[in-house]
Amino acid sequence: MTPPSTANVASDQSVDALIKTIRIPPRPSMLLDLQTELASKEPDPGRLAAIISNDVSLSASLLKVTNSSFFGLRLKATSVAHAVKLLGIQQCGLLMTGIIARQAVQTEKIPLAKFWDFSSKRAQAMAHLASRMRICSADIAHTFGLFCDIGIPLLLERFPDYQETLVLAGNDVNEKFTAIEQKRHSTSHTSIGALMARTWGLPEEVSNAILLHHDYLVLTDSATNDRVRALVALALVSEYGIYRYHGQENWAEWDKGGQLACDFLGLANDEVEDRFEELHDLFNSVH
Repeated sequence: MTPPSTANVASDQSVDALIKTIRIPPRPSMLLDLQTELASKEPDPGRLAAIISNDVSLSASLLKVTNSSFFGLRLKATSVAHAVKLLGIQQCGLLMTGIIARQAVQTEKIPLAKFWDFSSKRAQAMAHLASRMRICSADIAHTFGLFCDIGIPLLLERFPDYQETLVLAGNDVNEKFTAIEQKRHSTSHTSIGALMARTWGLPEEVSNAILLHHDYLVLTDSATNDRVRALVALALVSEYGIYRYHGQENWAEWDKGGQLACDFLGLANDEVEDRFEELHDLFNSVH
């Protein structure tokens, strides 16, 4: 019989081998350039605009989003430099990170329009709630909201039956979402997503929150960083707000962790409903 220690090593090796077969997009050079500029002591709007202008497609995408109803700007951006000036450096950086992610993460098998629409709504909702509740940085909340489920399209590309896994895990009110993924694929979208977040140089609390965002008991664990727990809780409230916005009252993940999220955020039932109404107004204003 194989000794337990040897079996564990063999298991770890097989998982490592599996992960190597999952395509994790390398961090695009433009994202690295953007992150470097944004992290400098005095980020320069001109340098930021010059970096973005090097890519015609990304420049066009930035102008399109800047001039959309989401921002409702009185003036229309006529150039990348003008867009940076109108939006501000930090907001422009957030937008570009999302646009670059959309370009880098694609799958030939399943269209991702709904995935990115949901991710964008979650990012908007989390940034709004973070600002409203002052529980963490709105920028970090937006970034996490955008990348929270980034492992899903990577696993859709790797496993032909992963869409079936999503349905099974999404409807199970008892077993943890990631436990079902592990049983069927020996990995999870949280593990792969956290790995990609680290590869792309995202903040540590973002990659940690991605890894833990289906482990709702972490919300009661004082040993876990408060910002990480805040992101997990805000994501759950934001996602349920999105489902409610689309007329879906029942959601298995809310049954599993909703009360824990509300307790962590200090939200009573009537306050949760107020937050949902705010999110619905937010979504109505941009769609």
